[in-house]
Amino acid sequence: MTNSILLIPVLVSFFATLFTIPYWIKKAKEIGLTWPDINKSPGKKVSGSGGIMAMLGFAIGVLLYIAYKVFYLHSKNDSLVEILSLLTVVLMLTGLGFIDDLLGWRKGGLSIRSRLVLVLLAAIPLVVINAGKSQMVFPFFGLVEFGILYPLVLIPLGIVGATTTYNFLAGFNGLEAGQGVIILSALAVVSYFTGSAWLSIIALCMISALLAFLVYNFDPALVFPGDSLTYAVGGLIAIIAILGNFEKIAVFFFIPYILETGLKLRGGLKKHSFGKPKKDGSLDLKYDKVYSLNHLAIYLMKRFGARPTEKKVVFWIWAFQAIMVALGLWLFREGIFAL
Repeated sequence: MTNSILLIPVLVSFFATLFTIPYWIKKAKEIGLTWPDINKSPGKKVSGSGGIMAMLGFAIGVLLYIAYKVFYLHSKNDSLVEILSLLTVVLMLTGLGFIDDLLGWRKGGLSIRSRLVLVLLAAIPLVVINAGKSQMVFPFFGLVEFGILYPLVLIPLGIVGATTTYNFLAGFNGLEAGQGVIILSALAVVSYFTGSAWLSIIALCMISALLAFLVYNFDPALVFPGDSLTYAVGGLIAIIAILGNFEKIAVFFFIPYILETGLKLRGGLKKHSFGKPKKDGSLDLKYDKVYSLNHLAIYLMKRFGARPTEKKVVFWIWAFQAIMVALGLWLFREGIFAL
């Protein structure tokens, strides 16, 4: 019975997102909150910042889970502070991302300095509750105690790193939401088997919201996620890793984004991840060099005689992410499935 009840917040996150997105699509077009679908030729206008509705669906699901713990389990202490802090950070990042969208991401949006400062401020709810554990085990060094440096330095850095880099690998219909589904699914498994089942429910609420969002965001997209989704999902990945005390596993899952960051730095953080649309619907390289995993996917397809399309690029990136997840689960299996 209890397990069945836990499906309710997950399903509510899905349907709340599924039913509100069409209204957002309509309203965004009415007020001119639209962006060109750059990987299409000619790029049609698509409603932007739809990720804010997915985050609304997620928040409703999490609040229902809190209600379940309080009114059904009569638990007012178990993980409630952590859940409320988590939700606060995610909603703050959603708002920050939405502001960045409104200021115009194509024109630069918020400055890099402003963005970093605001994301650091969004991490404060986790800092003040001293989230996670300050001890970590490293090869050759063994157990390292970070003490007060963990909440004051490592937590904010983790939130900033995940939030900003998750936003790098983007720009293709369905890519960002699908990546979130894959990574958060892996983190839900890790959470469950390492004794943090409550984090699995939180992850599932976001996964279900992202799956509903994908109904409208997958190619050909009717709505774009915007930074309101990418900031929040990237932040949530870091938060779950911190609260679940499996930062190293999460970093391994994040390898595609580490590679993407390196490629972005190669272009001085000024090169976009888009392809160059052709009249036949396929994609070509936008630049002479590779500045994104998206570009690398296009290059490899051309090299091996495949016809690069937006869907194929997304599937290739998803496949690469799934391989990293599977490899991470295997490499860290003793620490994950020891219980």
